[in-house]
Amino acid sequence: MARTIKKGSVVVAVGTKKGGFLFHSSDRRKWSVAGPFMAGNSVYHMILDPRDGRTVYAGAPMGAEPWGPAIYRGRAGEQLKATRAAPKFKEGSDLSVSRVWHIEPGAENAPETIYAGVEPAALFRSDDRGDTWQDNEALNYHATRKEWQAGGGGLCLHSILVDPHNPKHVVIGISAVGAFESRDAGRTWAMVNKGVRAGFLPNQYPEFGQCVHKLAWDASRDGSIFQQNHSGTYHRGPDGGPWTEVTKGLPSEFGFPIAAHPHAKHTAFVTPLIGAMNRVFPKGQMAVWKTANAGKTWRRLTKGLPGPSAFVAVLREGMAADTRDPAGLYIGTSTGQLFASRDEGESWKMVADFLPPILSVQASEAR
Repeated sequence: MARTIKKGSVVVAVGTKKGGFLFHSSDRRKWSVAGPFMAGNSVYHMILDPRDGRTVYAGAPMGAEPWGPAIYRGRAGEQLKATRAAPKFKEGSDLSVSRVWHIEPGAENAPETIYAGVEPAALFRSDDRGDTWQDNEALNYHATRKEWQAGGGGLCLHSILVDPHNPKHVVIGISAVGAFESRDAGRTWAMVNKGVRAGFLPNQYPEFGQCVHKLAWDASRDGSIFQQNHSGTYHRGPDGGPWTEVTKGLPSEFGFPIAAHPHAKHTAFVTPLIGAMNRVFPKGQMAVWKTANAGKTWRRLTKGLPGPSAFVAVLREGMAADTRDPAGLYIGTSTGQLFASRDEGESWKMVADFLPPILSVQASEAR
């Protein structure tokens, strides 16, 4: 661990359009910052690996090879370097990785395993911390791939959930294709979109074609999942099956991130925006909405957040929770403000202003 970041500190990794930053605090009151890292690069996702609390990973457009994106790796607080290889499609596929959207740690007992979600939508796995990559052929060359359509941000695989109790169980989200689930470590995949609306299509409940914006495990520890979609917010129970729409009580059906509480079951947080054609907070009031009963009811939280003239947005990776008790929440805006809450969203404080547009926020603990 670099000396500037103390062990036991909460570290908030922030990816922006002009580099990555690590905000760190031992008490979540006074914050320090390290960075920028990869200055000038658009860092779509940056994380501190929660398994060791020391290793930082990031995805950026340019690596050692100037013609493609790369995965960067390094010790927290130090400059990152591109790994020996980047995710690549197999030869003859006529596909080329243009962007790394998401990096996800593997299981706790597989400390060198990481996953990458990329554009055009595909899943890759590394078992040596990013130095080599396996192309998940069952998903990446799925029989329906020719029918996949891009969302407004591109055809991107942006959500990867690895079940902490069963690492063979993996769920991914693609915009604008939907969710897929594997229960055999990625050898086979099933579409799991039943009950999810595609409000922009003539057939609003297709097998696939839904624009999932973000997925998050419910802390119930039984495999339940929250979903923020282009067309609503959803929850799926422990036995799989159809999704239940839980948009009622929210000011709109449109939003990007969803963050689940790390300990309290059926509890999650969303940041609804007006809609696809006006991606800002309703009435110019930045707000977080919380459910404690899997979406049956929602409560609006605004104390310390700007408004009513704050016409800002939060992108799909722009909200995260730490694992403290009470849990801390963190939000980054598309206009470069970072907000933090020490009390599960009840009150907020601005940690930083005048950052480049924030693309991702992730919270872990330094070790």
